[in-house]
Amino acid sequence: MVTALIKNLSRHAGQEVTIQGWVYNLRSSGKIAFLIIRDGSGLMQGVVAKQEVGEALFGEVKKLTQESAVKVTGMVREEPRSVGGYEMQVTAVEIVSIAADYPITHKEHGVDFLAEHRHLWIRTPRQAAVLRIRSEIEHALRNFFYERDFVLADAPIITPAACEGTTNLFEIDYHGEKGYLSQSGQLYSEANAMALGRIYCFGPTFRAEKSKTRRHLLEFWMIEAEMAYFDIDANMQLQEEMIVYVVQRVLVKCQNELKTLDRDVEKLKAITLPFPRISYTDAVDILKQAGEEFTWGEDFGAPHETIISSHFNAPVFVHRYPTKIKAFYMKPDPDNLDVVLGADLLAPEGYGEIIGGGQRIDDLALLEARIAEHKLPKEAFEWYLDLRRFGTVPHSGFGLGLERTVAWLCGLEHIRETIPFPRMLHKMYP
Repeated sequence: MVTALIKNLSRHAGQEVTIQGWVYNLRSSGKIAFLIIRDGSGLMQGVVAKQEVGEALFGEVKKLTQESAVKVTGMVREEPRSVGGYEMQVTAVEIVSIAADYPITHKEHGVDFLAEHRHLWIRTPRQAAVLRIRSEIEHALRNFFYERDFVLADAPIITPAACEGTTNLFEIDYHGEKGYLSQSGQLYSEANAMALGRIYCFGPTFRAEKSKTRRHLLEFWMIEAEMAYFDIDANMQLQEEMIVYVVQRVLVKCQNELKTLDRDVEKLKAITLPFPRISYTDAVDILKQAGEEFTWGEDFGAPHETIISSHFNAPVFVHRYPTKIKAFYMKPDPDNLDVVLGADLLAPEGYGEIIGGGQRIDDLALLEARIAEHKLPKEAFEWYLDLRRFGTVPHSGFGLGLERTVAWLCGLEHIRETIPFPRMLHKMYP
């Protein structure tokens, strides 16, 4: 007997297969019971007739509770009116376990309640759809880099120094020494790029920010790329090609999931190359024209990014930010030392920054001066300075926040739905 996934039922029309899953819903009418089964890949209706399975088993089927585990066997047939377009005429049911009263029923629940039961909430069709799209995005990103001869070079999670500033670090005791959970793999990725040319890393990063917004997590995943001999323009071109690649992949591979989420796919289909590019100064002008009180030199907050991106139907690059608000490693623009050769990519529809990147300082003396300006301990960065002492070259890189990208492509209101178990301010359970 073939064991099949629900998402592949169209391949088995007219065949008898077994589905291994859980009861999502059950209703019965006289001598027929309708089982809605989920198996992690989708939902399927199974029609159980008493005369087909026998009175004893039919009675047991009618007692099944939500999330009881079952194996159902039967003939697959096309049924446009059924969930997924196919259903099963069940001939056998194996009850694996009977679930206790399930706390998440088919009614509305409050967000706090669902968050406390996140380990069960992820079983619902909407949450499962989000996580499947997240998986597809991860596969697409890896494929994108693999097809372009990038090497996957992992960066450490425990680091001796800050990358993005010292105010939002998770400090740990590393056998008597101060260590930190990584804010970014970038510095190590620069070292790997000097060895391997073009690399990327993919892993969790940590920011001890006191932010409680729909865009912030304290633990999130980033895919970060570093490329030797790339300037800011080549960097932005690679980013936009990557985003279009991912969007197209999701549109093709995740049609059912996007439908489950009621995502307006026309907005995603409209995204084409190249993306618009505006300077930080141009962005400030947009804010002022919108009536915002904003001083040149300040960093953008979420409301500012929303206003800026609302002027575009595609992701937009904002480049050449003020030097004083960017990280110590950002290379100043030779034509204007007040700004750096960096760019953020803002997603449309108010989802804010999904990529931050730029060209790195490749001059030893300038990098040493910037470390001093930022009052960072030089001894902790001696290894990083070695990259400028031994074979320095122009190089660039970027980091894409996976959760914000998932939120945008899925059309989600809050970032907590983009990761199986979100870590938020004052929220570490489950």
